Amino acid sequence: MTAHDREHEPEPEPEIETDPETTETGTENESERSGDTDSGPILVPNRILETDAIEPGVVSLLSRASVVLLGYHELPEQTPPGQARLQFEDRAQNRLDELAESLELAGATVETRLVFTHDREQTLNRVADETNCVATLLPNPSMRLEDVLVPLRGERSVERVAGLVGNLLAGLDVSVTLYHLERGDERASAAVLERGRKVLTGRGVDPELIETRTETSRTPVRAIVRTAEEFDAVVMGESDPGVMTFVFGQTAAEVAERFRGPVLVVRRRGDEDGPADDPTVPVERSEDSTE
Repeated sequence: MTAHDREHEPEPEPEIETDPETTETGTENESERSGDTDSGPILVPNRILETDAIEPGVVSLLSRASVVLLGYHELPEQTPPGQARLQFEDRAQNRLDELAESLELAGATVETRLVFTHDREQTLNRVADETNCVATLLPNPSMRLEDVLVPLRGERSVERVAGLVGNLLAGLDVSVTLYHLERGDERASAAVLERGRKVLTGRGVDPELIETRTETSRTPVRAIVRTAEEFDAVVMGESDPGVMTFVFGQTAAEVAERFRGPVLVVRRRGDEDGPADDPTVPVERSEDSTE
């Protein structure tokens, strides 16, 4: 049995941005989380008072995952979170429990968080950090899960991104297309895709379900979104962990905004140096910004 507990967030420390007026209810699953960087929990945020159900395609994607299901309600600046909790908590908690049950019935392990906050982005970042989430899902509607697009940048992203995809989809009848934006070096592109294939098969994905695709484009975000229209979901690496946009980096946020299906963004490890895992860098992106 899991237990509910309520707590007020502590006053913010100088080096940590927190919302001192956030009121939170948490339900934590008793099972231990894996320490592997590609098999930790996935953050699934939901506007809890506006979400009726998690679509079947999203449930299928998360059926083998450890999930932190974050139900949040963003408040007007003048509304105290405590007041909102008194007004909405029972309704919100019931809805959150229903969403969690749908994931658990599919096989997922679920921890729930209920938050009333003035700052959505800050709250999502904080919860992702506190729970050591390896990825964040934008749960756009998806009625089915038959094929997944996985844009890769380079060797650094392969282990994390393809590894998580393998953990989620091993044994399922879901095809995976590894996608790479070529930068004039066909051998390097082929090496990235081949490494991704090996990671997937090593995690138990049927080799017959794995395809690869390369493309050259000066408008990479547009290219990814255009390609994604053929698929039910997208899994990609975080673009810029230093400048978050709704937990996602800039490129991932743009893809999530334009693609109508679910987008799973694999977070960058804190010990990684060098440029962020943006599958579009260093291809010129100026033409994308005109859309």
